[in-house]
This record gives sequence, C-alpha cells and structure tokens, in this order.
Amino acid sequence: MAKMLSRVAPWLPSANRQRGTAAGSAGLAGPGDIRVLTEADTSLLWEAVNRDPVGNVFLAAHLESTKTAAPTGSGAEILGYFTPEGLAGACWAGVNVVPTGLSAEQGAHIGSYLASRNRRTSSIFGPAEAVMGIWSSYQHTSGKPFDVRPRQPLMELRGTPSVPAAAEVRFSEPEDLDVLLPACVAMFEEEVGYSPMAGGGQHYRQRVRSLIARGHSLIQRDEAGEVVFKAELGNVSGAAVQLQGVWINPKYRGQGLAAPALAAVVELSRRFAPVASLYVNDYNHRAIAAYERVGFSRVGTYATVLF
Repeated sequence: MAKMLSRVAPWLPSANRQRGTAAGSAGLAGPGDIRVLTEADTSLLWEAVNRDPVGNVFLAAHLESTKTAAPTGSGAEILGYFTPEGLAGACWAGVNVVPTGLSAEQGAHIGSYLASRNRRTSSIFGPAEAVMGIWSSYQHTSGKPFDVRPRQPLMELRGTPSVPAAAEVRFSEPEDLDVLLPACVAMFEEEVGYSPMAGGGQHYRQRVRSLIARGHSLIQRDEAGEVVFKAELGNVSGAAVQLQGVWINPKYRGQGLAAPALAAVVELSRRFAPVASLYVNDYNHRAIAAYERVGFSRVGTYATVLF
C-alpha cells in the first residue's frame, strides 16, 4: 500500500512532556509517562525499533536517515511511552501517526495524548494492536475517517522467491516519469478512493520523481512503452524493505504476470536489505494469493485508519 500523502498541514510542535493527564481524561488506568523524544533518546529508540525491524521499518528508515530521535524541521516528532522499566514503545507523530512497540492500552494513552492537543493526521498505520488502541481514544475528537482497515496481513520473504523473476522489471529511470505518474495515480485511486492530483498534483509528482531518484521505484513497460507493472520500495532500512504501491495494469491482469514481476522486485530490493516485506488488505484475496505464490508468509498484522 502506498504511503498516504497529507491532506492536512504538517503537525505543529506540541508541549514537550505529559504525564497521565490526557490518558486519565479518557478514563484509562495506569498511564505511563509520554514525552517527546530528543537526541539523547536515540539509542533507546533504536532498542525499541530493533525488537521488530520488519514491523518497525518506518521508524528504522527514519533513524538511519536522520541519526536522531529529535523532532524534525517540518514539525514531526516521536513520542516516547515510558514505564518504570524504561522506554516501552514510541509513536511517530507527523503527517501520519505510526506506532512502534506499543500495546493496545499504551496506544490508547497515546491516542488520548494526541486528542488532547488537537493533533490532526492523514493516516494512522502500523502494528494493528497499537493502531487500534490509538484509534479507540483518538476517534472521540477526530474527524470521521475515510476508512478503517483493522486487519492487514504483514508478510515477509527472507529467502529466494518461489517463482522465476520477470526479466523485464527494472528500476525506473527519470525518462519513465511521464508514463509512470499516471500509473501511480491509478493505483492510488484504486487503493484510497481519491486522486492524489487534487489541487494541482505537484507534490505527488515530486514524490514519484524522488522515488525514481533514490532507486525506490520499479517498473515494467511493454513494447509500446505502456506501464505493465510498477511498485515502490516505500520504507527502506538496512534490515528490511517494505514494498508499497504494487500495481498491475488492468489490461494485463489475469495473465499470471503479477507473481514473476513481484519476484523481480524482491530480488532487486536485495540491493538495500535482506528482507522484503509488505502489508495488504485482508479482503484482497487475489493479491494475498499472489504474494504467497512468490514465497511471502504472514508474520503479523497491520492496521490503517485513513482520513
């Protein structure tokens, strides 16, 4: 699934520390200590992320890129959830909300914290228990979601794909942009239900261009130059790559092309990390069957709330 683009402004900085107030206001017992992490917390955050490097690839990629747990220049911050034993888990709080290592109850406290500060987000996604915990309290002050997807199988492939890779799949090049962009838009509309080009689409076009420049976009074109298949490496760390935006042109569906194309993406992704992962809507049985045919197996459950 493609990373959601914001339909709201990036979050504003919040108060630096909160102990129990927001969680207590929701009637939850025993809240921990919630505060914004700083540079000094970076090693602690790495410890939390490394407990599940596949499920926590979003924050792992951020830490590898920035080298710090401190707030970003755009206003995003990472909330730490502390118990007497130390940092229990964390939550990325930016345009999206992404929990790491939190239980359902701890997620509910984070949701109350966010709600008490009138934070707005375009999506909440990540390990299902924490996401649904956040949503259980955050929903009382948030706007109506576009969709709630509580059960999304998290799958991974560590070995060699079970099917031969399609030789035609390759990393996208800058000259692919003009044909790739409409395919990305079509995928986004199928997955999310609205166009990412609303309001001019320059932000989305730049995102696709950036994915190409970083080597995180893959494509297969036919002899006429039309896009047959495309995918992105949405989150990339040294331990795992999370595949997103997997899409096959409707005119080519039902021809057995998806599994070989995805096998090629897995093999090409090994340039970055030894494990390929993805998450998929539980009702998308055809996609799940294709992933299993390639060799992916389920290792957990994600959830997503879209606004």
